[in-house]
Amino acid sequence: MASISPFSQPGRFWRGNLHTHSTLSDGILAPGMVIDAYKNAGYDFMMLSDHFIGHYNWPIADTRALRSNNFTTIIGSEIHAPVTSVGELWHIVAAGLPLDFAPAGKTESAENLCRRAHEAGAFIGIAHPAWSQLTIEDGRAIDCAHAVEIYNHGCAIESDRADGWYLLDQLLNEGHRLSAFATDDAHFKSPDYFGGWVQVKTDSLDPDLLLNALKAGHYYSSQGPLIHDVSIAGSEINISCSPVDNITVLCGNSRSVVRNAKSITDATFDLKKLETGWLLNKISPWFRVVCIDHAGKRAWSNPIWKDEL
Repeated sequence: MASISPFSQPGRFWRGNLHTHSTLSDGILAPGMVIDAYKNAGYDFMMLSDHFIGHYNWPIADTRALRSNNFTTIIGSEIHAPVTSVGELWHIVAAGLPLDFAPAGKTESAENLCRRAHEAGAFIGIAHPAWSQLTIEDGRAIDCAHAVEIYNHGCAIESDRADGWYLLDQLLNEGHRLSAFATDDAHFKSPDYFGGWVQVKTDSLDPDLLLNALKAGHYYSSQGPLIHDVSIAGSEINISCSPVDNITVLCGNSRSVVRNAKSITDATFDLKKLETGWLLNKISPWFRVVCIDHAGKRAWSNPIWKDEL
């Protein structure tokens, strides 16, 4: 039985948040206070993603002086350009931007801005699709994205539009090989913090290693539960995790396999069961794992592609 990425990668998991704001844009805490809050909450790394727009003088927070031996930061921002299908500004998490990244041009498209950020070395994540009311056409437009934000805690708290799986699952079914990240999008004006994060697998807390692991999809996302391992033997998948009440494997059609019980820590399923059903005429090339605890908090694997096993 062989573990699969990220569980097969060397190193350990580091807990981090990629989407949070400070007084450099529309947050209410100074950058150092935000970083202290995450450090004191048990995080290993974070990124200040202040809004990269002229109204806030194009901030990219230089947080290098706030790093330590047991806590680090990624340099980045939340970049914006016109205009989504419902007339909103695009919101894109760009982790790993250089501090001298050029501001968006007055008529620069989101597609071009994201390509520039990608070429500059950034991890590109499509932010809060439900809050932004993004359509599948919007999702297709950002053709250099690495990931979709599948849970945004601030949106959950303030508008009940936290989900991004509806968009990512459709893009996966079209063959777009994207990963899935959870965040806070905290502004500290409400309890919008410490609700969603990534667990990134690397050898150390080096920011470049974290960034490379994010781009490679060597992470999973959580609101609380821990996924310890996902392994494959033949057509069987085995999942081990912290105590939860539900372990589910789902895919690009309506099929799923599930184990429900109190405080379970493992489950084994035959993946062939995802390939049978009423009128099912298309077998999904991917699947993903969800673990749900007694409080309804979730941990999500990234999509797993069968041809990469």
